[in-house]
Amino acid sequence: TPSLQVFDSRIKQIHKERSAANAESSRRVDYLRDEVASRLCERLLDINRHFPSVLDLGANACNIARILTTTPAPVPTDPPLHTRLTSLTSADWSPTLLNRDAHLPFNADLPSHTRTVLSDPDTAPLPFAPHSFSAVLSSLSLHWINDLPSLLSQIVTVLKPDSPFLAAIFGGDSLFELRTSLQLADLDRRGGVATHVSPLADVRDVGGLLQKAGFKLLTVDVDDIVVEYPDTFALMQDLQAMGESNAALVRETNAGLRGLGRDVLLANEGIYRELHGGGGERGGIPATWRVIYMIGWTPGEGQPEPLARGSGEVNIKDVLEGGKKK
Repeated sequence: TPSLQVFDSRIKQIHKERSAANAESSRRVDYLRDEVASRLCERLLDINRHFPSVLDLGANACNIARILTTTPAPVPTDPPLHTRLTSLTSADWSPTLLNRDAHLPFNADLPSHTRTVLSDPDTAPLPFAPHSFSAVLSSLSLHWINDLPSLLSQIVTVLKPDSPFLAAIFGGDSLFELRTSLQLADLDRRGGVATHVSPLADVRDVGGLLQKAGFKLLTVDVDDIVVEYPDTFALMQDLQAMGESNAALVRETNAGLRGLGRDVLLANEGIYRELHGGGGERGGIPATWRVIYMIGWTPGEGQPEPLARGSGEVNIKDVLEGGKKK
């Protein structure tokens, strides 16, 4: 069991299962997962090699598999994107979400595609042998993991040497508009603040986590995706349909403030529009999703290595000053 638990994994499992049970509603809110999966696949395809075996960890509804088969190649004469890999394993902790689209045609377009249902992320290790995969991807799933350092170490183990891990997670500033307006609405209507939006990792922590797990050649960058919603009620309905509702353990300690009553919701709508504007093209409200992308490589022969400290022959001060020396 992780020494520190931030999220209630049982509640998050219920959220995902319940949202995926209504397939039509679940597909309607795939816009964010599809967009991020597309941007993550672009990063994978920038790597000039063929991938015999790929793991999509936390696959949700197999959004990456669908993107690989439906996105045209950058150059029309190039082969389809999915031909860059031989075998894809999609794994997720929610069986209903994982198998939601198992009957759709894109599954047959992949050379080999299997689905694996994972056990409790807090207690069960990944069910894959060491050095099983030539790449591991994860799109918008790992931000719900309590013991992320342990999972990253397991990913290093299942990867072959000199193989990439590419992931995207929601970052700490995601939905900052909703966080601030809900806090102010709670204070105004109830005289206290409850946790209504789950805490998320900060971009400054990601590089250290990857390095501690054993990854090399790290790349971390951030994207802000702004989506316009008609109102805060539509935003929160989409969060629920995505299975992305609050699952923080601390929400249960705020027994008196836990419920979002009508008065708080109405106050939140007004405060949100006042603070963050409602001047969208259709008079809606903006919601900012901060996505952290990370790439790390397992150690392998022939990888570039940093020079030893103090071995540099050029003074950075001279470079910045245009080569002028005093």
